Amino acid sequence: MNKKITRIIILLLILTLAPSLVDAYTEKNNLYTKDLENFDMIIIAPSYYNSTLEDFVEHKNNHNIITKFVSLEDIYAGTYFSVQGRNDQEKIKYFIKNAIENWEITYVLFVGSSDQIPIRLCFNFDNYSKYPEYSFISELYYADIYDAEHNFSTWDSDEDGVFGEWVGDVAEDKPIDLKPDVCLGRLACENKQEALAIAKKIINYEKNQADSSWFKKMIVVGGDTYAQFEGYEGEIYNQMALDAMAGFEPVKLWSSTKTLTKYGKSIVKAINNGAGFIYFSGHGNKRLWQTNYPNGSWVGRFAPINMLFLFNKNKLPVCVVEGCHNSEFITNSDSRFSPLSIQTKIQGCWSWVLTIKKTGGSIATIGPTGLCWYGAEYAGGGTNWLSIQFFKEYSNDTEILGELWKNAITLFLNNYVINWETPAGGASSLNAKTVQEWVLLGDPSLKIGGYS
Repeated sequence: MNKKITRIIILLLILTLAPSLVDAYTEKNNLYTKDLENFDMIIIAPSYYNSTLEDFVEHKNNHNIITKFVSLEDIYAGTYFSVQGRNDQEKIKYFIKNAIENWEITYVLFVGSSDQIPIRLCFNFDNYSKYPEYSFISELYYADIYDAEHNFSTWDSDEDGVFGEWVGDVAEDKPIDLKPDVCLGRLACENKQEALAIAKKIINYEKNQADSSWFKKMIVVGGDTYAQFEGYEGEIYNQMALDAMAGFEPVKLWSSTKTLTKYGKSIVKAINNGAGFIYFSGHGNKRLWQTNYPNGSWVGRFAPINMLFLFNKNKLPVCVVEGCHNSEFITNSDSRFSPLSIQTKIQGCWSWVLTIKKTGGSIATIGPTGLCWYGAEYAGGGTNWLSIQFFKEYSNDTEILGELWKNAITLFLNNYVINWETPAGGASSLNAKTVQEWVLLGDPSLKIGGYS
């Protein structure tokens, strides 16, 4: 009799608790499902790279950067969201907008060359008489999703299919917010071999916390950028960046002190010794960087051929470079061929060659895709302001690479408000170009110095 009563009581308890247990399970399952639909980062790339990046995605997830690979084919087919946009670039940008609003993403990583993931050319004419540049690559187009009223920003307000257009007395496409809504970077890989190499490089960098013996060094490279202005501009900007980086040991390669050698041997040596950061301020093009002595003769020439001698292995700096076209990653855009350009013909621009280097180089490189303008040239903000602010942001305890990029641009625009009713080539036009062309070739979710 007692056993029967006990069984009845147990049965009644089960029936009483069953609904709440089901509710608890359902709630937990819903939360789990909801978490799976939120991501910190999306990787956008051709499906060709999917299997190559599996370990990279797993690594990111293991470090709480919840990451999803999204193929271009799925974007164009509307697999996740309805397809919107007039062309492939706009379809990708609308997809990023939907990912922000539905998946709450923070980071966007492109993996693929300019042939594989379409670039957006920005037609902000700087009106430079010597080398007129009517257009340049702008990755910021993909990161600036919303306008000031939080509507989708096309960068083509006059709807003529020309984006970021500013060639006349006033901007034709206006106003553009320009402030990035996501942290965006690109690994400008040409093939699976490059993708695998850079993925392994990032994984090894993040898995092993940097030793302060090399990480706490900062290399700065500069000289007399402009003979017509007083002082050594590059060195002045270098010192301003060093002043922001308290606790870092400076390694100064300057033309004024003769520590910068003519053909870049001193740069190779400094990088091979290891450093957390390196900052170049001078002149450049797609194939090289250099600066000047006060008499106008060049010094510090550093090209892909020099990078062949970089063997800093895991002692990898984040590189910030000021020099025209150093980060112009358009595939094979330069038809000229010489021993100095052979590596860029194979692997792309100066910044990408430095970043993809298997035996060392940098872990990421930030720089301009077009003509680089300094504040000294036009009494504006200039690329130098962005670079120095990048280092100030790091000193303010921001350690995620893409957030440094995003914050520096946002603060630049807060300080230099763009007047869209002024002529192309004026201060506002050049300040707009300064942020439009500043590209991050690297992983925007990178933890600088690695994880402990």
